[in-house]
Amino acid sequence: MRELPGVIDAHDDPSEILGVPPEAGEEEIRAAYLCKVKEFPPDRAPGEFERIRDAYGILRDPRRRTEHLLFAVDPDAPLISLLRRRPSERCFVGPNSWLAVVKEL
Repeated sequence: MRELPGVIDAHDDPSEILGVPPEAGEEEIRAAYLCKVKEFPPDRAPGEFERIRDAYGILRDPRRRTEHLLFAVDPDAPLISLLRRRPSERCFVGPNSWLAVVKEL
């Protein structure tokens, strides 16, 4: 299991930390981040603020968000459940093999 940088580890769900659905848009994520920062300011709750900051960093960056979905531990994560819907008879090998599976769907 590949570790994600920052305070959040692979077992934490950034969308749960911010209180948004996994398919939330940029504006919804930003609004949730600002509300959480008001609730847990860095001078009063530095540990929680770092978790919120890292969760926002993962969700706002498309590459890191996809990486989190791919390496998520939860078997019901959105991308993992998408890949398990219909098993393929073809053998995919390589770092971008998941793209071929998604294109097949």
